[in-house]
Amino acid sequence: MEFKTDALVLRTTDYGEYDKMVTLLTAERGKIGACLKGVRRANAKLKFAAQPFCFAEFVLAARAARYTVISASLHDGFYPLRERITAYYAAAATTECCDALLPVGLVNPEMLLLAVRALGDMCGEAPAAALVRFLVGAAALAGYPVRADEADCTMARGGRLGFLVERGCFVGQGEEHALPASESTCRALAAAARGELPRDPDGIRRALRLLAVYLAEKADVHIGALVELDRLL
Repeated sequence: MEFKTDALVLRTTDYGEYDKMVTLLTAERGKIGACLKGVRRANAKLKFAAQPFCFAEFVLAARAARYTVISASLHDGFYPLRERITAYYAAAATTECCDALLPVGLVNPEMLLLAVRALGDMCGEAPAAALVRFLVGAAALAGYPVRADEADCTMARGGRLGFLVERGCFVGQGEEHALPASESTCRALAAAARGELPRDPDGIRRALRLLAVYLAEKADVHIGALVELDRLL
């Protein structure tokens, strides 16, 4: 049986002498694995479909629980992501997060839309800010919402802030088990929770560090590309 689906390439692995296995995030079937046969040959027509961050309409053949890519029509390759190393690692963190948060077969079309929007934003001037907004949205879709608003940030003026991982919210630092947090971190996450791009570089950097800890503790998700991005910011 053949079917069409819009999908984002999350991960690729060499398979055999000329093939690749790709992990696709699809709108209709969630995360699936598929084989691209012969795509490592020099003249392969579907070479673009085995590239990181490829967003395309795929035609797949399904046999039992296995999928093979028959053809693909490119929507966007997000090529500017390869021109700046910070944009590349922000994008890599995005696809890595999708891969880690979603089990195979779980249908979550909102995650696909969120990731594609984030990759487009990362082609612009603020890839790290776009990553903060994506991670906050992705955590919420996965059932781990980060609760932050401007009212929380004002607590820092009368004392110090803390972030309670268990509840995903900001509190006074004196609360037991709260992680130390800055006002700039809170404002960056509050902006992301409103669907806006945070602007303060210090807040963005601190927010990414806090989100890395939060996802690791709440969802057992460890994003290696975030570590590399932190070194570059």
